[in-house]
Amino acid sequence: MKRRTLLATALLGSVVAPGIAGTARAADPGPSVTQTGNTTLDTQAIFFVSYDGLVNNNSFQKNGLLTYKGYQYAVWYTADRNAVVGRRVLGGSTWSTVKVGHTLRYNDSHNVISMGVSKVDGRLHLNMDSHSDGFTYVKSVAGLMDNPAGLSWTASRFGAPQSTLDGLALTSQFTYPQFISTPDGKLQLSYRVAVSGNGRNALAEYDGTSWTGLGEWTSSTGTYTSEHGSSTVRNMYLHGIDYDRNGRLHSFFTWREQNGAVMCNGGGITNHDTGYVYSDDRGRTWRNNAGTVVGTTGGSDKVAVTDGGLVIDALNPDHSLMNQESQFTDSAGRPHAIISYVPGRFGQCTTNYVADRTANGRAFHVRRTSTGTWRKTEIPVPLNSSQRTKLVLDKYDNAYAVLPFGRIVAASAASGHTDWTTLFDGSGLNAFGEVVVDETRIAQDGVLSVLYQVKSSGTTPSALHVVDFKLPA
Repeated sequence: MKRRTLLATALLGSVVAPGIAGTARAADPGPSVTQTGNTTLDTQAIFFVSYDGLVNNNSFQKNGLLTYKGYQYAVWYTADRNAVVGRRVLGGSTWSTVKVGHTLRYNDSHNVISMGVSKVDGRLHLNMDSHSDGFTYVKSVAGLMDNPAGLSWTASRFGAPQSTLDGLALTSQFTYPQFISTPDGKLQLSYRVAVSGNGRNALAEYDGTSWTGLGEWTSSTGTYTSEHGSSTVRNMYLHGIDYDRNGRLHSFFTWREQNGAVMCNGGGITNHDTGYVYSDDRGRTWRNNAGTVVGTTGGSDKVAVTDGGLVIDALNPDHSLMNQESQFTDSAGRPHAIISYVPGRFGQCTTNYVADRTANGRAFHVRRTSTGTWRKTEIPVPLNSSQRTKLVLDKYDNAYAVLPFGRIVAASAASGHTDWTTLFDGSGLNAFGEVVVDETRIAQDGVLSVLYQVKSSGTTPSALHVVDFKLPA
């Protein structure tokens, strides 16, 4: 639409100083975690490392763990490659499992299983085994999620695996399924069309009767130029896609360029800039931070790297910025995100993004304030990993970042989210790296559930667990 410009309020290169007042009342408690249980999903889950991650706990899968009407659900692949969905009563120690009739095709950690609930008809939906390829889709019978105590948990409650959404063929190059329950009870599916460095984001929607393709909403074209060179093709990687309690749909993102000429060194990664868009009409049109429409889903004008007002934190491709990190919205509907990269104090050119992020990577909390400005605070805990961090907020808007290896650090709303401190060091978990969190459970009973897999080597299966932490009541 317009030439690429930066928000004047978005140049967030410095760390916010502690002591900035937040919106919390003085009586609100600060963040805390109390471990209340640790259950085993599978003693022998499939284990192989690809793209530095595991297929059972890539943090970008939405949702690998979810809670609905007093039950919690989890999905994973077993050692013999079967796709499994399990459920338990909230707080229970025993999971009941069902094989859904699909086996993992490739040793590719992108081929995660994602879950969603269509509230309009009480079905559970699964999308799995897709990386720039076809996908497998399975849905339950209607009402299964509405009456879990009254309906048996058996394979007969699920339909046969499909390669379409009930006949809707989306794309032959499909990746990153993310289900989103809409405020009016429908279910949407976010996904990428095409491939890394040259792809577009798209949406489909289920209304309880059928799926409809809403179309693509991002563009892969336009010229991006760094101090090193230019690129004319890219894709937008989402940090998430979430409705707040007022019905606004939020998404943070980074761009990945196809042309490595934009980097200082070929061992880095071409991700650059943190951007933000939102939609007030269920993802039909997209607006930048200033409220200007910058794209229409299924239309000719899509969100593009050349659009103005998208960037809320500018960063060139030389710092190994991670894609698909994490986001959450607070009680007032304000968006928060975690981003991570190698800060400039460790050098202005990463040459091996895995090694450099492991040695010097840091996570940052980015949030929009009540005045509409953006603030960024460095979390003062080394990542010690190339991998991603998850973000959640409790009922008091305290922020919790679940770092690689299951470490939990948190900051209070009262401090303006500046007093980050470690609450749980991951001791005893022996977690591999990234974790999956139950984004849906916190609002229902104030518990943070974290799915993790025990470290292993080669292709030796290992245990898959869910550990629970009680948050402030």
